[in-house]
Amino acid sequence: MTTTSTSFTPRVMGVSTTRDHAWKPISETAIGPRKGLPDVLVILDNPRQIIDGFGASFSELGWLALARLSVESRENVMRELFAPGVGANFTLCRMPIGANDFSRGWYSYDEDEGDLELDHFSIANDLDTLVPFIREAQTHQPALRLWASPWSPPSWMKSNGHYAGSRRQGGIMCDNGLRPDQVRAEGTDTFIQDDRFLAAYAAYFGRFIDEYRALGIPIEMVMPQNEFNSPQVFPSCTWTPEGLTRFVTHLGPQMRKRGVELFVGTLERADDHLLDNVLQDPTSAPFVTGAGLQWAGKHALGGLRSRFPQLRVYQTEQECGDGKNEWRFARYTWTQIKHYLAGGASGYMYWNIALEAGGVSRWGWPQNSLVVVEPATGSFTFTPDYYVFRHLTRYVAPGARLLQTVSLNGYENQLAFQNHDGTTVVVIHNDMPDEQTISFGVGRRTHAVTLAPDSINSLLFRRE
Repeated sequence: MTTTSTSFTPRVMGVSTTRDHAWKPISETAIGPRKGLPDVLVILDNPRQIIDGFGASFSELGWLALARLSVESRENVMRELFAPGVGANFTLCRMPIGANDFSRGWYSYDEDEGDLELDHFSIANDLDTLVPFIREAQTHQPALRLWASPWSPPSWMKSNGHYAGSRRQGGIMCDNGLRPDQVRAEGTDTFIQDDRFLAAYAAYFGRFIDEYRALGIPIEMVMPQNEFNSPQVFPSCTWTPEGLTRFVTHLGPQMRKRGVELFVGTLERADDHLLDNVLQDPTSAPFVTGAGLQWAGKHALGGLRSRFPQLRVYQTEQECGDGKNEWRFARYTWTQIKHYLAGGASGYMYWNIALEAGGVSRWGWPQNSLVVVEPATGSFTFTPDYYVFRHLTRYVAPGARLLQTVSLNGYENQLAFQNHDGTTVVVIHNDMPDEQTISFGVGRRTHAVTLAPDSINSLLFRRE
């Protein structure tokens, strides 16, 4: 995939990405005025949800992959991802609280059994990986916002005394040291449901916030558990809705006194009613300002937004692919982005920022990434997923509003936004094998744009 840089200057400009060419300017001859009814009408006077931002997730293996590059190359990657006005413009990112499936291995911030006072709490593990990764991003994007969630509590806070909950991943046995009697099931509380432990774990979150804040890395929001229904071969912990509610009543006060928001999630199941307990309980609900959905949670989005319309929703982890980073999956990435944002989500996070070629986790699961590093050569490439993602993040600024579009001739594969400066951004996928000329009505003008076959396109309409 070859790339070409561009910037928007005339009243209407565009950029296109196909399987073979990334970020190619749409020629002026492909854009022109048109009279009559447009194919797509962009409604400017009834904006929908505010967009909080876009980003990806910091992980240990991501930093170790980038550490394979020269200092200059790593700087170039991070500048492209985070520097305002350069590339992806990431402003809202996720980080783990302790180990996840893309950490170097299992760890928590306090593995001293029974240490309810957290006398041995330490984030020392992160000083070699997560902290420099985030600081590097902050040098390019000082306004970077962060939120965090754990994959597993300290093992001694769990009924099985282990970081994992399963010995099988996709039907394949994983050598994670979990005994048969330690296997846990969905719909159970693996965390010990004792107020002393719940209070200590809430304080654990507080210590995490305090330690990172002392390093100049403020965390603005937390979620209590990644995929709380899933016992995994990697760090994980199942919670019932009732157990999660009990924990939120302890966690909420710890976060509130630190000025940190609390979202409920992440929900990886299609049943939005799994969040009802937390969102309707009078002791937990006042602490919750949003919800996080990922994977099959996308099917819970409609019900959640319908029943709790004031609740902010983030897509918290884009589905991860297979490590091949192919164009076919990039096309799927677009469908995920469109589903969540059209459905009312205010934030959208990719998962892995960078991985070595193959993208294999510590627990043997290959996944896609925005950047692929070749350790043997010290080279890197931006993947098709990155360029599809960049079509959204490059021009849609935090605080933008999603706009409604009306398709008069069957064109329904687009999203439209309006930024504070009055510019209107349309991101559209021509999923046909042939060129398509589509006209857009924006304000008082109609413009026709010829889109390349099987292409993702960004169009910027400047305020008149």
